[in-house]
Order: sequence, then C-alpha cells, then structure tokens
Amino acid sequence: MTDRTNQTIKLKDGRMLGYAEYGAPQGKLIFFFHGNPSSRLGAMVMDQTAKRVNAHIIAIDRPGIGLSDFKLGRQYLDWPDDVTELADALGVQHFAILGGSSGGPHTVACAFKIPKRLTVAAIVSSPCPFTVPAATESMSLSWRLRVFAGRRAPWLVKLFLAKVSRDARRDPVSALSRTLRGLPEPDRLVLARPDMLKPAGDAIREAFRSGIHGAAWDFSLMTRPWGFRLEDISVEVQLWHGEADAIFHPRMGRYLADTIPNCRPRFVSGEGHISLMINHMEDILSGLVA
Repeated sequence: MTDRTNQTIKLKDGRMLGYAEYGAPQGKLIFFFHGNPSSRLGAMVMDQTAKRVNAHIIAIDRPGIGLSDFKLGRQYLDWPDDVTELADALGVQHFAILGGSSGGPHTVACAFKIPKRLTVAAIVSSPCPFTVPAATESMSLSWRLRVFAGRRAPWLVKLFLAKVSRDARRDPVSALSRTLRGLPEPDRLVLARPDMLKPAGDAIREAFRSGIHGAAWDFSLMTRPWGFRLEDISVEVQLWHGEADAIFHPRMGRYLADTIPNCRPRFVSGEGHISLMINHMEDILSGLVA
C-alpha cells in the first residue's frame, strides 16, 4: 500500500520533489503550498475537512524542504515548472492551487505563469511583495529586521533557522508551544488545541529534514523582488486575510486585493495568521472545489 504522506517524483533536472496526499482520492484536485518553516505534512490538518467537501489535496515540499532536493538560485517563477511536472506525472491537466502564508507568493507565481493549467487559485494570510510600502510600514521592528536580513544578511536568517531546527528536532511540540507567547489570541487558541500541536510540530521538524538551506532561501525570496507583475495575473484569485493577523498585516492583503485584477477578497474579523486557515478551512476548500 502506498504511503500517501511520503511520495516523490524525479524531475527532469534530476531533483526529487516530495509530496503528500490528503482528503478524497477521487475529489477535486488542489495543490497546496505550505508556509515557512513548514512542509507537506502541514496539510495533514486538512484531511477530514477535504474528505467532507470532496477535495483531493496534494501538498508539495518546496526545494530544499522535506523530501524535495534543494535548487541553487531558485526564483519564484521556477516553482510553476515543478508544479506542472508533478501534474503531468500524475496525469492531471487542470487543477486548483492554495497557498498559505509564504506559500502565497508561490501561488500567485503559478497564477501568473501557468493560468491555463489552473481552475482557480486561493491565498490565505499571504504577504504582498516586500518592495512596496504596504509591506514594511505595517511590520513590527522584529519583522523589519528579518526583512533586512533576508535581503542583505542571509547568514542571519540561517542563524535564526538553525535554532528553530535544533528546537524542532529535540521536541517539536515544546518548540511550537514556546512561540505561542508572541502570537495574538486567535492563533494561540488554535495552536494550543491537542489536535493541532503535534501535526504542526511534525510539519516544522520535517521542514529541516535536509538542513536549513531550503527554508532560509525560501524566506529570502520573499523579501526580494518577486520577478513578475501582480497586475498581469489573469486567473481568479480568492484571497483570505485575518484582520488580527500580526505577522502579515491586513494592509498587505488589501494591497494584493487592489492589485490583482481578478481578485475576490475576504477579510475576516477576529482571525489571526494561523487561525484563519483552521477556522475557515471548509469555506476555503469549498470555494476551490466549486
């Protein structure tokens, strides 16, 4: 019997690409792009909801994360090529895509580059390009320092992620619990649930299976020019953003909603960065299945 959570394909350039399957095997196909630090295992929490709405989730590890090999010099517009290779290997022509947090830029990169392969796209708690004032003006000092590190001092990003990786290997649940103090109440309440702590901790630990380079490069990409224009996206993009998001301020979501031509935004009062996806998962997936 196939292990649905630990699958790989070999890409044309020789790299391995890892993925996991959740939900209804014969349901509407949705490729899921995880946040950072996280991995394909982060979609485990979608399994039962996906079955209820008849969604077939394929969660993909990005290069250097989980089961996927690192790709030197990767840019956002390289990601749609990996996605289409996986779709072709699975015999799928059209599919929906969903990206959470730092999976959002990867989602809009696909919406820009491969619109004819997509039925619809959705982004949840996504940043906007960090090169626009809406991004940095709304950030805390600690996040502004991270953005500076991503652009000018990548070694600082690696130093931070090295500690996260060590903590996650030793005790992923405890490591995640320690982060709760810095999150708003909606996020703390969700992550403190017994059914959430272990899957979230496992997803973070898996992110560093091959080291920190994949997660570090993934973060640095987010802080630099994305390499395409949001204004040129033609496919429908469903946008979800929590009004209490303390990581990527709602102002970022509003910039995306105002700039992407065919965007359907929904801003949810009282939801944070993480709680939005969990508490509104059925609505989010139902919108993509429909």
